[in-house]
Amino acid sequence: MDRQLLEWKLEADRLWSAADPDFRAAERLAADVARASEDPQLRRSATLALPSLRSASLEDADIGSKELAWQRVGAMRDVLHARDAPRFGKRGDAPTSLTLPDRHRQMLGLPLGRRLSGPEIHQAYKRAAKKAHPDGGGTERKFQELSAARDALMKEK
Repeated sequence: MDRQLLEWKLEADRLWSAADPDFRAAERLAADVARASEDPQLRRSATLALPSLRSASLEDADIGSKELAWQRVGAMRDVLHARDAPRFGKRGDAPTSLTLPDRHRQMLGLPLGRRLSGPEIHQAYKRAAKKAHPDGGGTERKFQELSAARDALMKEK
């Protein structure tokens, strides 16, 4: 199944990066995923995408149905990639034995158990902030948590 998952991810990425959306190829991919996937979340996202992709692949499809279909392809692609992505920062995934400063270090991607310099903390913050900022695809809450982690580590050093 891992090989099949990798093939689906590659096909989804190829479709996503194409200049013009190929709704027929996306429909075939979604049908294959909906039929053969063992993951209920992945199967659900593919099943939800199928009707939209079928209507978008018609000759007289309007722009709204094409946009909806493309959003569904994006959602299916996100679920595909989330299956083996690291789950840092998700509630319940972090070990409960970490102290607050260690969790701050983990949020910024800094090593545990050694002294940190100010520039090192700032550089790690900038790197993490690019992903956590709302303009970069993150959420306002995540960005604020990241800023609080940076401030706490800077006071600690």
